[in-house]
Amino acid sequence: MCSAVGIIEADANRSADTHLLPFPLPPSWGVDLYLKDESTHPTGSLKHRLARSLFLYAICNGWVVEGTPVIEASSGSTAVSEAYFARMLGLPFIAVMPRSTSKEKVALIERQGGRCHFVDSPGAIYDESRRLATELGGHFMDQFTHAERATDWRGNNNIAESVFQQMALEPHPEPEWVVVGAGTGGTSATIGRYVHYRRLRTKLAVVDPEHSVFFDAWRDNDPDLVGTRGSRIEGIGRPRVEPSFVGQVIDRMIKVPDAASIAVVRHVEEVLGRRVGGSTGTNLWGAFQLIAQMLADGRKGSVVTLLCDGGERYANTYYDDEWVAGQGMDLAPHLETLVRFRSTGTWS
Repeated sequence: MCSAVGIIEADANRSADTHLLPFPLPPSWGVDLYLKDESTHPTGSLKHRLARSLFLYAICNGWVVEGTPVIEASSGSTAVSEAYFARMLGLPFIAVMPRSTSKEKVALIERQGGRCHFVDSPGAIYDESRRLATELGGHFMDQFTHAERATDWRGNNNIAESVFQQMALEPHPEPEWVVVGAGTGGTSATIGRYVHYRRLRTKLAVVDPEHSVFFDAWRDNDPDLVGTRGSRIEGIGRPRVEPSFVGQVIDRMIKVPDAASIAVVRHVEEVLGRRVGGSTGTNLWGAFQLIAQMLADGRKGSVVTLLCDGGERYANTYYDDEWVAGQGMDLAPHLETLVRFRSTGTWS
């Protein structure tokens, strides 16, 4: 156990913190927007932090020992990161995922030494993971249950502490809003709790893609709500309210059309000269909407959101015109909204 914890801690010690990137907005607005670039982790996404915490949690609880097969229910990025840590510890790893997961993410998991086990229904990943863990004598990591409890929300260089430390010398060091999506709910729980713990005035907004139930469950206070399909925005959105989703720490939720999320990633490529993933598009759509409201109210300040992963994982989906058309999505009206926002600061 001590050896395994030491290996994981050494990996963290080798990794520098992720950058906080200014997103270009007109200076006359008096509002600053920042992207916390989580794509620079060794496994390329925000989920690297979660995977590290989950492994430490499982090891210190005695659930994972030498030789334990590790099984995870994941649509991709968490599995990529967990496969990385499993290989580092010499453990077999199996990712249970929907068959619709992008080929790029499957390749990344396999490159890290993991094995992919596919199911046809997104809702089947939980029971199938438990079945495999029982059959193999392994441990079901269960990110959707343990994400909010595995992360030390008081500090320990969690994502919230990192953001606020990096904002310290900015013109508006205490953001008006932090905007994140929810997959497990762990990131929003960590940030919301940290804000309350540090007695900050920052508000937390959570964006939710169109086929996810988080928004409706939060709005209607119905934690038992279940949807009928999975999210097309990989990494966020769920067909059920996950145990790690803590709605009480959230100040506002914003429902985002999938076509809007994809329109943003196309728009951001032109602005930043780089590709980002769909969940980053969802984050920015919500951030832009909040900034427009700040401008309408005559308020200055800052907004922080996350660049969750790079767009190279989605070349055959979000950046593929045929795939977008096949999903029945029209990006044009959302692209018009973005152009109008960038030029006038207004939102319709």
